[in-house]
Amino acid sequence: SMWVRALWEARTPALLRRRLLPASGCRPPAAASCSASAEGSRVRALVYGHHGHPAKVVELKNLELAAVGGSDVHVKMLAAPINPSDISCPSGNYGLLPQLPAVGGNEGVGQVVAVGSNVTGVKPGDWVIPATAGLGTWRTEAVFSEEALIGVPSDIPLQSAATLGVNPCTAYRMLKDFEQLQPGDSVIQNASNSGVGQAVIQIAAALGLRTINVVRDRPDLQKLTDRLKNLGAEHVITEEELRTHEMKNVFKDMPPPRLALNCVGGKSSTELLRHLAPGGTMVTYGGMAKQPVIASVSQLIFKDLKLRGFWLSQWKKDHSPDQFKELILTLCDLIHRGQLTAPACSEVPLQDYQCALETSMQPFLSTKQILTM
Repeated sequence: SMWVRALWEARTPALLRRRLLPASGCRPPAAASCSASAEGSRVRALVYGHHGHPAKVVELKNLELAAVGGSDVHVKMLAAPINPSDISCPSGNYGLLPQLPAVGGNEGVGQVVAVGSNVTGVKPGDWVIPATAGLGTWRTEAVFSEEALIGVPSDIPLQSAATLGVNPCTAYRMLKDFEQLQPGDSVIQNASNSGVGQAVIQIAAALGLRTINVVRDRPDLQKLTDRLKNLGAEHVITEEELRTHEMKNVFKDMPPPRLALNCVGGKSSTELLRHLAPGGTMVTYGGMAKQPVIASVSQLIFKDLKLRGFWLSQWKKDHSPDQFKELILTLCDLIHRGQLTAPACSEVPLQDYQCALETSMQPFLSTKQILTM
């Protein structure tokens, strides 16, 4: 259906701080350049006005669409995932919180509908993903500044495009930036079934690296093990198995890992450190157990282990937009070659958002919830 493109009277040009006005009862005139459908249609968006339990504070609302300025791009959103960081923002406990009220969602893929007169990088029909967090992707359409978007090839799977900008980027940078790993070297990680974990397995395999993948024990463990091995995992072991002495035999056919990737913290991260090669690095990018990372004094002194952190938002601040675009295109190349697939996903219509939010907060979640518009 054709969309009414309504003008926002008090339009904010700021990239991340577009104030979100709930649609009032009266309908503003449609922009002259656009033909409106008879009944007219509004932008639907998942908005939260205060912090709290996501399924309670997030509401489906009608919003007005801003006018398309010279450097703006009108985007029809196609799909947007629910990531842990997307849950942390409405909850109020993330490192970078948008001004309220805010549209949820930091990631997703949309199709360009129209562009302003100064836009040169994308054209109608192109697929785009956010270049920065905080744009608010949980909505049917939006007007974004061109610099807030990166064009991606429209011949990659929709789910891959929707989940490209956060987890695979994190996985790739952690594999590349901390230790100079060579083909045949090994990497150990926990939370191996997470979005990042699944990307680490595949990107590592593409780089010729071998992975030891730690997961929590669960009823369908064999099914999960098979799925991760199909992605290229060499070893899949439970947290409990990692603590046993038999682990020495499991790893005797491979070099001890010089890189550990930690998304859990607590006892799990302590176990990763125990298996690291001397001089190795553990990179922490999440803390699912909500427990501190504890490294023994002997590990630090006698093994000279390094403890580092990684946050993609910080990496993007430290690098140019062109470098992030280059990273995205590198990952698209892996997707084209069949070496990187989307995590296991469940597509959920936007109006069923409450169910999707509740599901995404369940333990042992085997599929990522993706909102479709």
